[in-house]
Amino acid sequence: MERFVSMRRENRDRFHEETLDPEDWESMRELGHRMLNDMIEYMKNVRERPVWQHASNQVKSHFNRPLPIDPQPPKQIYEEFVKYVLPYPLGNIHPRFWGWALGTGTVFGAFAELLAGSMNTNTGGGGHHSAVHVEKQVIDWIKEMLKFPASASGVLTSGCSAANLIGLTVARNTKAGIDLRRKGLREMPHKMTLYASQEIHSSIQKAVEIIGLGSEALHLVPVNDDFQIDLQELKATISRDRKEGATPFCVVGAAGTINTGSIDDLNGLTEICQKESLWLHVDGAFGAWAALDPFARKKVSGIERADSLALDLHKWMYMPYEIGCVLVQNEEYHRKAFSLTPKYLAHGEGGRGITGNDLPWFSDYDFLLSRRFRALKAWMSLKLHGSRKYGRLIQQNIEQAHYLAEQVNTQPELELSAPVPLNIVCFRYVPPDMDEAALNELNKKIVVELHEQGATVISGTIIKDKYVLRAANVNHRSRREDFDILLREVISTGKKLTIAHE
Repeated sequence: MERFVSMRRENRDRFHEETLDPEDWESMRELGHRMLNDMIEYMKNVRERPVWQHASNQVKSHFNRPLPIDPQPPKQIYEEFVKYVLPYPLGNIHPRFWGWALGTGTVFGAFAELLAGSMNTNTGGGGHHSAVHVEKQVIDWIKEMLKFPASASGVLTSGCSAANLIGLTVARNTKAGIDLRRKGLREMPHKMTLYASQEIHSSIQKAVEIIGLGSEALHLVPVNDDFQIDLQELKATISRDRKEGATPFCVVGAAGTINTGSIDDLNGLTEICQKESLWLHVDGAFGAWAALDPFARKKVSGIERADSLALDLHKWMYMPYEIGCVLVQNEEYHRKAFSLTPKYLAHGEGGRGITGNDLPWFSDYDFLLSRRFRALKAWMSLKLHGSRKYGRLIQQNIEQAHYLAEQVNTQPELELSAPVPLNIVCFRYVPPDMDEAALNELNKKIVVELHEQGATVISGTIIKDKYVLRAANVNHRSRREDFDILLREVISTGKKLTIAHE
């Protein structure tokens, strides 16, 4: 022991104790100001740049360099970022980006991320620090905006993939009929099954696989002409599964499908679930926020009746990645699915007369214990803009989508491929005298060419076995003239490719 203490003393005397704080705070402050100014200009002037540009092979090879062993100057590292990282973004902050369903972010939201990162708090638990109270308030605001009961529980997540996973875990555990956390699925007497439309997002299948049910437990039900789940087919499938000895336990409704933005009949699903004693989970990744638009609110009628609801704020609430949320009607069911308190994390005793120390920890409602301070950007953004402005922006996006659909209908070379209930427009370039296989290939090439040109970004998908162009508008920077540019580029590119095909 004496020898060990002596060695520790020698090492302490021999080596200077280090830190990761800057050696020169003023120099770091100056660099930070430069970064901030550069990023404000970057966002301010985004319209003047291409939506994106592909990183060259030379740029990509830059990231094959070996692990840094010794320190590098901060300014040099930032210059490297400016040269090799910043010019090659995904592009979703651009006003002419409508690919997939990617939100745009905001200036104030980016500031909030800096503040949250500087605090570096863990929101897994504790009632004595501010971050958990910020998250609690944000969740309360979300419940209020979506008309969920105040007694419901909720937790912020990385996005809807995690939110769907949490919601379906609660559904599985609640409806299993046994203590599933203790006994496991091997003790289930019957196979558990759940249901969703053929248009449901792939994160539902991933969640079903992760919670151990297997993808075969997810029964995908056909849709009607409006791409909503067919309620009669759903009832027939549930009845058939019961007769075959399965245990139906959940229906997943869509409040905005990823392909077309269609919304299932949520009130109809609620009635079926109540009659069949099933859990109703709603994937409202972006479409749930239609509730903020007075004119679109009726489209998501019934969403407040769901047993659990998953949604994102980094899509149609325009906040920086990543932030999602899951709400659960029954707080006890939610907590029982995840709460685990080892002795070294004991909590709930309160103390010193300070309120809040007995708050449930967010880790009691999540599979994560370490959780970043996601709530700050939502809290600051909602205060800055107010929920009414978000409603107006959502309404604006829907009106822009309808404008795009109207313009498609005026062009003889174009055709709509699906109804436009919300903010997603699916259409095709259709020159005459071309068979379906050739049309599919042509429209695939149009998407690729648009991406290469960088003027606009849309994505593609399959609708009724046809490859179509898909514009998903969750962009607060878009203007109507941007959609005119999109159609001009689609038609121009389509004509060039058609001539080349001939």
